[in-house]
Amino acid sequence: MTSATRQLSNSSPATRLRSVDAYWRAANYLTAGQIYLMGNPLLRTPLARQDIKPRPLGHWGTSPGLNFIYAHVNRAIIEHDLDAMYVIGPGHGGPALFANAWLEGSYSRTRPDITRDGHGMATLFREFSFPGGVPSHVAPEVPGSIHEGGELGYSLAHAYGAALDNPNLLVACVIGDGEAETGPLAASWHSNKFINPATDGAVLPILHLNGYKIANPTVLARITDAELDCLLRGYGHHPIYVSGDDPHQLHQDMAAALDRVVAMIDEIRTAARVASAPARPQWPMIVLRTPKGWTGPRWVDGLPVEGTWRSHQVPLADVRTDPEHRRQFMDWLHSYRPDELFDETGCPTALVTDNVPAPEHRMGANPHANGGLLLTPLHLPAAREFAVSTVRPGDTTAEPTRVLGKYLREVMVRNAGYRNFRLFGPDETASNRLGAVYEVSDKQWSATVLPSDEHLARDGRVLEVLSEHMCQGWLEGYLLTGRHGLLNSYEAFAHVVDSMVNQHAKWLKVSRQLPWRAPIASLNYLITSHVWRQDHNGFSHQDPGFIDHVANKRAEIARIYLPPDANTLLSVAAHCLASRDYINVIVAGKNDAPVWLTAEQAAVHCARGADIFEWASTDGGSVPDVVLGCAGDVPTLEVLAAVSILRKHLPEIKIRVVNVVDLFRLQSNTQHSHGMTDAEYDTLFTTDRPVIFAYHGYPSLIHRLTYRRRNHQHMHVRGYLEEGSTTTPFDMLVLNKMDRFQLVIDAIDLMPGLDGPAVRTLRADMVAAHDRHREWIRTHGEDLPEVTDWRWEPIGG
Repeated sequence: MTSATRQLSNSSPATRLRSVDAYWRAANYLTAGQIYLMGNPLLRTPLARQDIKPRPLGHWGTSPGLNFIYAHVNRAIIEHDLDAMYVIGPGHGGPALFANAWLEGSYSRTRPDITRDGHGMATLFREFSFPGGVPSHVAPEVPGSIHEGGELGYSLAHAYGAALDNPNLLVACVIGDGEAETGPLAASWHSNKFINPATDGAVLPILHLNGYKIANPTVLARITDAELDCLLRGYGHHPIYVSGDDPHQLHQDMAAALDRVVAMIDEIRTAARVASAPARPQWPMIVLRTPKGWTGPRWVDGLPVEGTWRSHQVPLADVRTDPEHRRQFMDWLHSYRPDELFDETGCPTALVTDNVPAPEHRMGANPHANGGLLLTPLHLPAAREFAVSTVRPGDTTAEPTRVLGKYLREVMVRNAGYRNFRLFGPDETASNRLGAVYEVSDKQWSATVLPSDEHLARDGRVLEVLSEHMCQGWLEGYLLTGRHGLLNSYEAFAHVVDSMVNQHAKWLKVSRQLPWRAPIASLNYLITSHVWRQDHNGFSHQDPGFIDHVANKRAEIARIYLPPDANTLLSVAAHCLASRDYINVIVAGKNDAPVWLTAEQAAVHCARGADIFEWASTDGGSVPDVVLGCAGDVPTLEVLAAVSILRKHLPEIKIRVVNVVDLFRLQSNTQHSHGMTDAEYDTLFTTDRPVIFAYHGYPSLIHRLTYRRRNHQHMHVRGYLEEGSTTTPFDMLVLNKMDRFQLVIDAIDLMPGLDGPAVRTLRADMVAAHDRHREWIRTHGEDLPEVTDWRWEPIGG
C-alpha cells in the first residue's frame, strides 16, 4: 500500500469525502476557467476584458459529471489500491480531463511548461481551444486518454478492448446518455458476453444520465426507471443507481456505489480465478443521474440553464462584453471557494491533493493509456516457412487466405505466453478461410455453449461478433493499450467502419507529434471476399471503395497492399504485423488462384513494392511497345491471360508486365515516402508508351496517384465501374471491362501504328469472345472452359 493510499484510507469517511469534494470543486473551477479565461486565472484582481477569451469555446454541460466521476474513481483507487483507466464517451468534455490531468500532476509530466501552480494554470487556461493550443476534446494531448470521443459511440468497445488480457486492470468507462443512442454503443453493451474474468480485466460502465444532448432530451433519461432497469439487466449488468443534485448526499452515494462495485468485481474475479466458476457473471455498472451543467449558472437572461440543454456548451455567451454575464461568471467561479483549493502560488492545497493517487496509480499516468510503452514485439515466423512451393509461375494454385491462416496459427502459438495478439472478425474468420487458427485457439465466448457449437470457449485468441464497429473498437482498444491484432472483413462491409478509420488516423497523426506518446502496433486490415469473387452474393457485396477511403488519409499513416498471390500475401502480412503507427490495408482473395512467385521472389518483389515481371514480359529489357500494369490478384491473372493471347497471336509485339503490390509506390516520392522517384517510375512504365493498367478497385484512384507522372496521358486504367449482379466470376470482369479480352482490345487500340490482317482478326476475335461468353453463361450458368481452364504457359515453354 502506498503512502497516499495509507493517508486517505486512515482518514475518516467524512474527511475522505471532504477531500473528494474539494478535488471536484477544483476540477470544476479549472474546467470553467479553461473555457473562458486567458488571464487572471485565480481571480486575485478584478476581472478585466482582456482576461476573457474573445471566443469562449468548449462544452460545460457534461464536464461537472465527468469531474465528479473522476474524483470518486480517484478515491476508490487510493482506498482499494486499484490499477484503473478512465475512458470518456462524451469526449467533448475535454476541459474536464485537462483539469484532472493538471490537478493530479500528470499533465506536467508530459508538458513540463504547464506547471502545477498559478503560472501553469494560466497556460492551461489560455491554451484550451485557442489557436496554437490544445483541442476541445479528449484528444491524444490529454495524458491518460485512449479515446478522443469527438465521434460518439465507441467508448465501451474501446474500454473492453483495453481490458482484454489485462487481468488486473479496471477500466471506468463513462457513457453519455446521448452517446447511448448510437448504434455502435447499443451493440457494445454485449461486450460483456466475451470477457473472461479469469484472464481479462474488468470494465465498469458508468451511464451518465444528465438528460440532454445538444438541443434535445435523451431517450434513456426519459424512459421509466423500470424500463431502464430491465434494459440494463437484459444486457447482463447489475445496475447501481446514484441520483440527485445535492453534492453532499451524492458524494456519499457515489462512494458507497464504487465500494460496492469493487467488492462485486473482486467476487467475480475470485470465483473465476480460484473456483473456476463456469457461469457468466452479472457485471456491475453505475447509473449516475445528475443535472446537465451541474453547479453552473442556473438562469441566464431569464432562461433556465442548469439542468437543461442550454448548458451544453457555453452557458454565458457574452462574459467579455455583458456586465451581467461577467457578474454571473464571477459568482459562478467564486462558488467553488477557490481560496480553499489553491494556495497563494496557485498550487492545489493539501485538501485537494489528498484525493490524488500516488504517481504510479494516477489515471493520467497509467502506462496502459500510453500503450507503446508496454508494447512487446511479436515473435513472428518467417513467411517462407509457410510459403506454397512452386517451381514455375502459375504451376500450382492455392487459396491465399487459407495459407495466411496457417501463418496466423503459428503467430498465435509463438505469442501464446505473452497473450498480446488477437484476431478479430464480424463472423467471417472461417468464411475468409483463416480457420487454421482454430487448431490452436478457440473463439472467446462467455455466453451459453451448445453441444453443436464449434470452437467456442471461455478463453481464446479469436473474437467474433456480427458488428464491425465492435470488432474495430475492441481492436483499437487493444492496440492503444500496447498489444497487436488483425481485423478480417468482407471487402464491401469494411465501409461500415469508414468513420472509425478516420478517427484512428487522426489519433495516430496527432500522437506522432507528441514525443511522450510511444508508437503502437499498426491497425491491420485483411480485406478479402472481395469484389471480383462476390459474384455469388451479388451487387450489395461488390464494393472495393474501402481502399479509396484509406488512400485519403495522411501519407505517413496510410499503407495499402495488393499481393498478387499467396506467397506475396505472406510476405506483406509479416511486414504489417511488425510495423508501428500505420493503418495497413491488405486486399487478398480467398479463392483458389495461381501462385506466381516463390517465397524468395515474393520477398524481393514485396520489398520493391512494384516491379517488372520479367518472366511474363516479351520486351527483352528493351523499350516495350505497350506496358500492361496490374495491382490485385484478379487483375494480375487477367493481365497475364491477356499477355498469353497477345503473345500467341501477335508475337512481334514487345510487352512489359509491371505488377504493383504497394499501391503508394505509384505516387511521387514527394507526396508519399513509399513513392517512386520519377526516374524509377519511368524505368518501369516508360515516358511515352501506352500503359494499360488493370486495377482491383475504382480506376480514378490510379489516376489520382499518377497524375504528376510524365506519361500520365498514356495511362489507361481498367477497374471496377460499379457494374455487378449475381452472376459468374468472369462475367464480373466483362461487365466492368477488365477482362482479358478487353485488355487485348485496349492494347491493340492504343499501340500507335499497329495494324494488319492479324491485328484486325485478333480484335474481331476478342469482340466475338465477349459475345460467346454472354451466350455461354446464359445457357450453362458457368464461365467458358477456355477461361476456367486457362493456365500460364512459360515463354519459350
